[in-house]
Amino acid sequence: MKALVYEEYAPDDDYKKILKIKDIPEPKPKSNEVVFKVRFAGLNHDDIWGMRGKPIQIPMPHISGTDAAGEVVAIGEDVTGIKVGDRVVSHGNISCRTCRACTSGREYDCKQRKVWGFQTGPLWGGYCEVTHLPEVNVVKIPDNISYEEAAAASMVLTTSWHMLVGRAKIKPGQTVLIMGGGSGMGTFGIQIAKLYGCDVISTASSDKLEKCLKLGADYAVDHRKDDWHKEVFSISKELAKKKNEPPGIDVIFEHIGGSHWNKELTLLKYGATLVTTGATTGYDVQTDLRHIFFKGTNVLGSTQGTRAELEEAMHWMSRGKIRSIIDSVYSLEDAVDAHTKMLKGNVFGKILMKP
Repeated sequence: MKALVYEEYAPDDDYKKILKIKDIPEPKPKSNEVVFKVRFAGLNHDDIWGMRGKPIQIPMPHISGTDAAGEVVAIGEDVTGIKVGDRVVSHGNISCRTCRACTSGREYDCKQRKVWGFQTGPLWGGYCEVTHLPEVNVVKIPDNISYEEAAAASMVLTTSWHMLVGRAKIKPGQTVLIMGGGSGMGTFGIQIAKLYGCDVISTASSDKLEKCLKLGADYAVDHRKDDWHKEVFSISKELAKKKNEPPGIDVIFEHIGGSHWNKELTLLKYGATLVTTGATTGYDVQTDLRHIFFKGTNVLGSTQGTRAELEEAMHWMSRGKIRSIIDSVYSLEDAVDAHTKMLKGNVFGKILMKP
């Protein structure tokens, strides 16, 4: 079968030098596994981290791809809930399923956890014609959700749902700030917050603001302006008058890090919450602790989410309350262009590849 493979790192982001289409054997299912033909696979920033070899080194030769959707073509002898012909999407959190964290519903905290298509291998990810996963790591796709929509949702929908619903426990009427609303994460963050009846302020670059508003954000602010946070606070004051409550943000959905961090902390109300996952613009931030201890701020870390959360979120997709935003679709042969586009950030929603 055809697969997108690399055997060395590209710390200079020269993807053309390392990404190659290769012919490798089709996988055979282990007793607990399903094998499926990949119809679409979604790009994530862990693809870039993997090719750089930072922050961790990964198994070589490597096939990336954490989000994949397709049709089951074979199952192992112990598989009971999935059959050949089922339409499935990956849940990329590979865990032991037996430790205390896993059995208490926190498989994302498993010490043996690996992100499929990033930390797994050699040659085990979604950027290929046929791939395989344990039965517990695939979810059936509802009939009215396409392969494209499912692949675009897999990791980022799960992570966004876990951040807002599982960790921050958002409530109707709250003022929620979605950072990076034009990203795959941000597009789902906006929709989840609106599903819960929140007032949503989204940040994005200037060319994406109108799209965030069309997606459901009540306000959109250009976070590339130095004083973007002042504009957000001004909006929160308008909302506070209508709600008869103090100005500020109740929940900040944070996944970009970098120089925005302290500005975000200044926006929070007393006792409010910042939930963070990832740090696409930098993780080594400086923190003014006064904004945390004096205001009783809740700073919550979050990573991926559970299989059950993916199923919950996809239920709402099937009801038409949440939808995938697909920026563009590339072939495996055009993977260099796809990853270069993601690196440059000129994206609204998700980039997909089709084997």
